[in-house]
Amino acid sequence: MNKIRKGDMVQVIAGNERGKRGEVHTVMPKKSQVIISGINLVKKHQKRTGNVRTQAGIIEREGPVDMSKIALVCKNCGKPTRVGFKIFEDGSKSRVCKKCGEIAQ
Repeated sequence: MNKIRKGDMVQVIAGNERGKRGEVHTVMPKKSQVIISGINLVKKHQKRTGNVRTQAGIIEREGPVDMSKIALVCKNCGKPTRVGFKIFEDGSKSRVCKKCGEIAQ
């Protein structure tokens, strides 16, 4: 079970984008990277390819951010926090906020 999942609200804790918050679009666990909406915008020079409707010219899109540079924002306390895991009696496993102890969904 990953600590960061698609749809989570995260905050950047290191780098040029430090302090900004955004929602996770894509998680790449093998590369240990995530793509966050509105964070790490990069410019890509894209050529038109045949008759296919693709956006040509200089386009802006989100680049990947390393997982070590972000922290999950707790929905209960609203602060960036580390994530722990709790195993219940029925065998299910859930993420837990280390600051307030609330279960993160």
